[in-house]
Amino acid sequence: MAAGQEVQIFEQCHAQGLPVMLKGPTGCGKTRFVEHMAWRLQRPLVTIACHDDLSASDLTGRYLIRGGETVWMDGPLAVAARMGALCYLDEVVEARQDTVVVIHPLTDDRRLLPVDKTGELIHAADGFQLVISYNPGYQHALKDLKPSTRQRFVALEFDFPPEELETRIVAHEGGIDPRAAAPLVRLAGRVRRLRDQGLAESPSTRLLISTARLMAGGIPAEQACRAALVNPLTDDPDLLAAIGDLIAATL
Repeated sequence: MAAGQEVQIFEQCHAQGLPVMLKGPTGCGKTRFVEHMAWRLQRPLVTIACHDDLSASDLTGRYLIRGGETVWMDGPLAVAARMGALCYLDEVVEARQDTVVVIHPLTDDRRLLPVDKTGELIHAADGFQLVISYNPGYQHALKDLKPSTRQRFVALEFDFPPEELETRIVAHEGGIDPRAAAPLVRLAGRVRRLRDQGLAESPSTRLLISTARLMAGGIPAEQACRAALVNPLTDDPDLLAAIGDLIAATL
């Protein structure tokens, strides 16, 4: 369910060979959007979950010993470039900066992936597109994208859907009636306002869907909210009490 012009902009970026950056909070639908666009564009999708230990070799490839022989194994970025796939680097800011630099030649007119260990220059096949995501609200000064990386991408802003649309999503994905989904969405809206009181992360649409699925399985709404919506967010007793009051007032 599109909330704006993100589909049309992404399609134009794909047609023009432009890389895309998806910005938004955790669980707001960035990964689902990429999956939908891969289906819509009829392109294979290669997803890479970024982390602190992700190295350039993890992306491009490495030599492996098999049966007494040394063989080269392409990494996922190299595989995506060769096959003309959408390559999605999820939460790219979690990767080391020296690793992120590897993607730079793929984000301009060169569309090249240098493989230092073999000396090969992989020319990205037609249809290849680089997509990255990150949560700007969760980052700090020591973990952010450098301007030299950010300015290589067309950026699409994502946020939680409007209340009516989020209700429809939760009802559909969670398998419950929209009349049961509506209070969950209202509750999430009220909890999200607790960010000003020290809540590190807002309750995501993903958490709402998990809560709805518990309810669809027969778990009472209040218990489902505490298990799938509240407890994953915080261990702070004051915040837990505040959210508990919101649950009682909303449900």
